[in-house]
Amino acid sequence: MNASEFLVFIEKKGTLILDGATGTNLQMRGLPIGTAPESWVLDQPHKIQALHADFLRAGSDILLTCTFGGTRLRLAHAGLDEKIHEVNSNAVKLVLQAAAGKEVLVGGSMGPTGEMMLPYGTLSEEDAYAAYHQQAEILLAAGVDLLVIETQFDLQEATLAVKAVRDLHANIALVCSFSYDRGMRTMMGVKPEQMAETFNPLEVTVLGINCGKSLHENLTVLKTLQANTDKPIWFKPNAGMPQTAPDGSLFYDVTPEQMGQYAKEWKAAGARLIGGCCGTSPQHLAEIAKIGKLM
Repeated sequence: MNASEFLVFIEKKGTLILDGATGTNLQMRGLPIGTAPESWVLDQPHKIQALHADFLRAGSDILLTCTFGGTRLRLAHAGLDEKIHEVNSNAVKLVLQAAAGKEVLVGGSMGPTGEMMLPYGTLSEEDAYAAYHQQAEILLAAGVDLLVIETQFDLQEATLAVKAVRDLHANIALVCSFSYDRGMRTMMGVKPEQMAETFNPLEVTVLGINCGKSLHENLTVLKTLQANTDKPIWFKPNAGMPQTAPDGSLFYDVTPEQMGQYAKEWKAAGARLIGGCCGTSPQHLAEIAKIGKLM
């Protein structure tokens, strides 16, 4: 789907409902903590497909592939770098199978490489560009409708990811979403105003906010971004902050009903595409969809 078609689709729907979390939901379904979700694309594909189907039933208009860690650089940490084509292409197939016959779009998820750019780390511009270019090429060939560069924190890395996508396809719908996990700044100190200033002139279709900190802080970021861009805004906050249970496990304390009520504020603040990140279950998503689809 090209950018113009995607913008028409957004206008037609009024508010698009995204999906929820991948990693935390798969952990609830048996994925060991510390194991790359992409490994289940190969080892437990039925569980990946079942999660997509649950989000679809909950009301999602866009489903993301289980490829957040799908660059060669990140897959190397899981010993899957030699299977990069298989992981990314199979992940797209699983969404397509879950969405067969439904009016739903498939977004190719592209998370950060997991490395720090020079001079703070060892990642060069050439290697970052190559990593995103390779993943985007596989996702596009497998048939995604749009690409989602998400949970970014570094302007340089995200800009290279956008360039890699645009060098492959000049018109594909493209989302670029940052995570403000220091409240009003990313891990590298990027403010939403700076993010907008950088990406407003580029061929990015939608600007986004995902993951981050509390719902209150993410809402403040949303209002700031909305005041600094004319592009539609993608909004996928966590279901609150992670809490530690007595047994040492982590959980998110915002209930589905609360998440649905928060969605009213997200719409009022200008978000056009809404869903949830860490801790957002299909039940949370269903409550978001109830509110999000009210015009």
